[in-house]
Amino acid sequence: MLKTMLPARIPFRNSSRCFGLLVGLVFFLVCIPGSAHAKTGSSSLIITSSHKFTPKKGAVSRKAAKKETSCITRSANMKRKPAKQRRKVVSASRLRKKLSSRSAIIMDSKTGRVLYSHDPDRTAQPASTIKVLTGLIAIRSLRDAETVKTSRRAAGMPRSKIYIREGQSYRADDMINAVLLASANDASVALAEKVAGSEKSFAKLMTHKARSLGATNTVCKTATGLTAKGQKSTVRDLATVFDKAMQDEEFARRIGRAKVKTSYGKLLRNHNKALWRVNGAVGGKTGYTRAARQTYVGKFSRDNTDLVVAIMGCETMWDDISRLVEYGFAKKEQLALLENETVAAKEKGQQVALATLSPAFKNNPLQVLTGTKKHPKL
Repeated sequence: MLKTMLPARIPFRNSSRCFGLLVGLVFFLVCIPGSAHAKTGSSSLIITSSHKFTPKKGAVSRKAAKKETSCITRSANMKRKPAKQRRKVVSASRLRKKLSSRSAIIMDSKTGRVLYSHDPDRTAQPASTIKVLTGLIAIRSLRDAETVKTSRRAAGMPRSKIYIREGQSYRADDMINAVLLASANDASVALAEKVAGSEKSFAKLMTHKARSLGATNTVCKTATGLTAKGQKSTVRDLATVFDKAMQDEEFARRIGRAKVKTSYGKLLRNHNKALWRVNGAVGGKTGYTRAARQTYVGKFSRDNTDLVVAIMGCETMWDDISRLVEYGFAKKEQLALLENETVAAKEKGQQVALATLSPAFKNNPLQVLTGTKKHPKL
């Protein structure tokens, strides 16, 4: 029975083996080419998107071409930056409403032109702004190393002061700096007595000096600016005097310093806060008394433009000064632009007028110039 069954199982084994071979052949034909194609496709994608390989000469990728085209389009359509706009100038009436000063003036230092003013010739007590004259006269009258002896009257002056001692001598250099920076009343009287023998005589020199500088409405009675009967000045006079004083190099150098140390070690600080509060401040002098209220005169420089600003009878000094300075520079810029436009318009008009002349008139040797006939032979 065993022998009869064996021949039937052998064909079955052969058929199973053939079936396995057939399945394997189908798998090889179907799957292997697909995987090879997938590998080839992925490698081609890597080659295309990778930046490690340099493309052939003249070949540009789509992404690069698109980027380049978009850059060109953006640059072509890009808007130009707007031209520098003029600074808006507040009207004079509007500025006046913002000022607490009873009188004020803005003057162009180079031309003397008044850019703004209200009540510029109103007379009032000048307070310590008058010390501009005290310091200027002392600079031109004394050498730095000269000694100034302190009298009882000078030492007894009220504040503001540097507390110099009666009978003690100080360098003129230190006393002048004390007057211009620290607004020292005691140093002012000591200098006045040194130069003229008494403060009263020195005040007459101050009045005479003011007149010579063009300040016609200024009368000095003290070297300090402390309230005195008959003493007076105006913002126009203060601006005129300060502008002339700043032409003295030594005066300008002294009054423009924020602080300085005396020869005996005392630190003097400038009362003019505009030096570090207002852009372009060159130098200035402050003042205050109950009768005068806040007073100020100073010079400011920006972009080759120099302005002198003066105020009297003020309650908000630093705000007023800042507003006046900004208004002054904006106004000056506006006037300069208008003048340039006017000149350009005139030149253009002359060119147009010349172009309308007939050739016969242009070539005519006989021309009339300001009523005089001009011949080529003459």
